[in-house]
Amino acid sequence: MHALPALPVLYSFRRCPYAMRARLALAISGEPHEHREVVLKNKPAAMLAASPKGTVPVLVLPDGEVLDESLDIMRWALARNDPAQWLSPPEVAAHETEALIAGNDGDFKRHLDRYKYPNRYPDESGGDAAGFALQHRSAANGWLAQLDTQLHKGWLMGDRASLADMAILPFIRQFAHTDAEWFAAQPWPRLQGWLAAFEASALYQSVMGKHAAWQPELSNS
Repeated sequence: MHALPALPVLYSFRRCPYAMRARLALAISGEPHEHREVVLKNKPAAMLAASPKGTVPVLVLPDGEVLDESLDIMRWALARNDPAQWLSPPEVAAHETEALIAGNDGDFKRHLDRYKYPNRYPDESGGDAAGFALQHRSAANGWLAQLDTQLHKGWLMGDRASLADMAILPFIRQFAHTDAEWFAAQPWPRLQGWLAAFEASALYQSVMGKHAAWQPELSNS
């Protein structure tokens, strides 16, 4: 029988946007935890035992509870400590935040995956991966234009960052970096500035440091 960890344990992968947003919330909350970087082609047995679905992020709490949805990890961390008040943007109802995140995690994420990784969908692309990718890039443009309009006060829910911003920004980053030159040429100045400020922030830098792949034999837990 394995001893439960003294700290929450986060299984993460640096470039995964779901893991990134979990790390952002843990960082802003200041919640101590152990970071375990995962190699996705060789997922550790301990992570799979905690969460058989095998996706990151996974947070294992000291009492054995497992959180394996990124938004649940964000809310858990922020419920413990929310110094920047991400959970309480001014003059915004909770359902507005939920609806915006759902839009990101639903249709936009579907288009993002097919734009960035068109070769993963041969049954859908009909053998034209390049054209398929551009089709989904175009399909995502309405959502990106909507976000650009909503950023008129600098952030999605007003004049400061909130859960919505930090849940969505990692996915916009992934989309933008798929073809950075094309993204920079689009008529979305607020969206581009929002992303640039995020990537220049100390918070972003703090969660994007490189970690060696976690090896169980090197762990004390």
